[in-house]
Amino acid sequence: MTPTTPGTRSKSDLDLADTLGHELVRLVRLVNRAKSQVSKQGPDGIERAAYAILFCLIHVGPQRTSKLAEFLHSEISTISRQSSSLVQHGLVERLADPEDGRACLLAPTAEGLRVFEENRKQRNQWLAEVLGDWSDDDRKTLNSLFHRLNDDLEKTSPQFADPASASKAKGA
Repeated sequence: MTPTTPGTRSKSDLDLADTLGHELVRLVRLVNRAKSQVSKQGPDGIERAAYAILFCLIHVGPQRTSKLAEFLHSEISTISRQSSSLVQHGLVERLADPEDGRACLLAPTAEGLRVFEENRKQRNQWLAEVLGDWSDDDRKTLNSLFHRLNDDLEKTSPQFADPASASKAKGA
């Protein structure tokens, strides 16, 4: 495959990308439907959205609220409210930031790890059921391709044309 500059993809490439885009939108919609079927509050009284904070802290390590907001593409006030709930429920703790004693880091507690693992087990049970009729090779291929897609999405920012420059290019 030869590298191309942005905006010079073939019709076939763009058609395949359109199909993928459709399937990704469908995937997000189905995942959101599944999430809505599970109550907005988990069995431990925590908002489902707050689990993203717990996930991040477990996988990335202790973080400041501002870094979590950046990582999760959320407002600091939202992260602050949700992390306060996690702290109140004993799932997250505040630690002094070794780089700046005035700031604090959020870190998962042992109970936070336990709750996270319980939720992970439930998710894995559901996904195993969804993929139950798939061959081992198909499941391995899916995992490999999703991993590759996520890696490429992480390192490639969308490059959408600036509407003003598009108008100028058309002579408007």
